[in-house]
Amino acid sequence: MIVFPTSKINIGLFITAKRDDGFHDLESLFYPVELCDALEVIPHKQGRGEVLMHYSGLPIPNTGSDNLVVRAYRILNERYSIPSVDVFLHKAIPMGAGLGGGSSDAAFMLRALKDLFDLPLSWDELLAYAAELGSDCPFFLQDKPCLVSGRGEVLKPVDFSLKGKFLVLINPGVHVATGKAFSLINPNTAPAGWKEFVLNGDVSAWQGHVWNDFQAPVIESFTGIAEVIEALQNAGAEYVSMTGSGSSCYGIFEHCPGIEKIKSKDWFIKLIWL
Repeated sequence: MIVFPTSKINIGLFITAKRDDGFHDLESLFYPVELCDALEVIPHKQGRGEVLMHYSGLPIPNTGSDNLVVRAYRILNERYSIPSVDVFLHKAIPMGAGLGGGSSDAAFMLRALKDLFDLPLSWDELLAYAAELGSDCPFFLQDKPCLVSGRGEVLKPVDFSLKGKFLVLINPGVHVATGKAFSLINPNTAPAGWKEFVLNGDVSAWQGHVWNDFQAPVIESFTGIAEVIEALQNAGAEYVSMTGSGSSCYGIFEHCPGIEKIKSKDWFIKLIWL
């Protein structure tokens, strides 16, 4: 079985409180983006309880037992004693980039195992396992625009679309560890009415009114990100923001942008027609 884990961007990201469990409360709109990894799961004819990983594509920092795909397998194996599998993961989504690639791989692994072995998992059980793996994982089971709260696991699907817009997604090759990014944040109340403002759909009005709380402190601590923001603004984007805890940034364009100068940079860049 082969699946294609997607990525996401954050439209607005507000860190509102530090929780007693060590996590943070947040508010954001998660929007799925068709920048995908490829994940193939092949069962062994004999044996149970083992997962053998094979990697290709972009470098993956963590290929050990803490890898989220491996953990997704082990969570379901503990309950169902499923057959051993070979897993082939081709990475096209940059890691440590605010795009949710690792979380998406884990969520799609859960879904693939459920379907491959016909596991009697309810939707709520699947969501619970995803939340156990990571705060962003439940979103990738939904894989549709959602208002997000709690530590990222409380989802409210919304009727919202950027269809017809163009997205330029850039990663400057800077790895921003999530823990480091959160250490730079002073939680604060999200601006009143930001959700309604975004859902109104006037992208050209967002700049300066909808922002990512991570962006300013991460730019101060990591080089290269400010240059990406400036390049997207100079290319004529209606709205520019860093996504997640960084370091990827995106620009939303009304028309297909001329990005020749941007392409000359040594950056990962993707142009997507939404």
